[in-house]
Amino acid sequence: MADYYDLLGVSRDADSDTLKTAYRRLARKYHPDINKEKGAEERFKEIGRAYEVLGDPQTRARYDQFGEAGLGGSAGMPDMGDMGGFADLFETFFSGFGGPSSGGARSQRRGPQQGEDLRYDLTIEFNQAVFGQEREIKIPHLETCNTCRGSGAKQGSGPVTCSTCGGAGQVRRATRTPFGSFTQVAECPSCNGTGQVISDPCGSCNGKGVDQVRKKLRINIPAGVDSGTRLRVSGEGNAGARGGSPGDLYVFLKVKNHPKLKRDGLTIHSEVTISYLQAILGDIIEVDTVDGPTSLQIPSGSQPNQVLVLENKGIPKLGNPVARGNQRVTVNIKLPSKISNQESQLLEELASIYSRKGTQNHHHKSGLFSRLFSKS
Repeated sequence: MADYYDLLGVSRDADSDTLKTAYRRLARKYHPDINKEKGAEERFKEIGRAYEVLGDPQTRARYDQFGEAGLGGSAGMPDMGDMGGFADLFETFFSGFGGPSSGGARSQRRGPQQGEDLRYDLTIEFNQAVFGQEREIKIPHLETCNTCRGSGAKQGSGPVTCSTCGGAGQVRRATRTPFGSFTQVAECPSCNGTGQVISDPCGSCNGKGVDQVRKKLRINIPAGVDSGTRLRVSGEGNAGARGGSPGDLYVFLKVKNHPKLKRDGLTIHSEVTISYLQAILGDIIEVDTVDGPTSLQIPSGSQPNQVLVLENKGIPKLGNPVARGNQRVTVNIKLPSKISNQESQLLEELASIYSRKGTQNHHHKSGLFSRLFSKS
């Protein structure tokens, strides 16, 4: 996805008039009813998308903070309407205010408006996902201006009726073309569809009613979360326009991989390698778990790829951390690549013992195993 500022050919600190001029120039150049070159229509749509995002202070602030991912699909492509795009074309050519238009009346946005939601991506360690943690994060977002309390007007003043649209929030323009006369209904460029303007703007926020600040937050990560888990922090999104309530903050989690443990739902998988003597005789070994090193009983006669279970050493159930899954340990058996003549003789003797029946050889086998261990 190309950078919206680059698409319009403006700097990141461009003001609204510069954005408007750039959009009108490029829209005139790439409009599909005028430019028949391959890719012109796609370019026209990209330009419209860029202006729709950057032309609105709140969506522009989100884009500056998080890029395309921060828009959450809230900004739409401009609609060419039911007249084959001619209304938009002549709007671009002749209108004094420019900008994408749907060709129909937009609803007026009077009064307080709900603030936009924000997204924050957070990467955490494997064990932090298992047991939970409280984390401090810093987020850039819009807060209601403390000076004007979100009105955008200087203290002692307030909004007045827009002289451009007479408070309707919409303007009409009739255009004669070779194809007939068209009437374009669009959002008023002076009041942005609200029907009111700030004649004496607040000096702290320049009439916007909001300030961009960087805020520290402490969020609680519950035990048992996984990559893709979304945490909602109520009221920590962008402040609403004209004193409206703020949106919410959504924290999306990504969990790092563990070098030795793998997760599958509530189950943890791991592997352990033992010698052939440990497999034959059994042993007690130490294995890694999320709770730290834990003893694991290797039963005598263990087979390659046998799975041993450590109960309640898995992942806590999200919302019920008392309930935990298990850890499943796969046993790998390492065979020696070379053995000495003495070891070979001992193993041949062991094979002979196993070929006999009965229990009378128990003590003999025990002594042989000790000799094998002393040589291994």
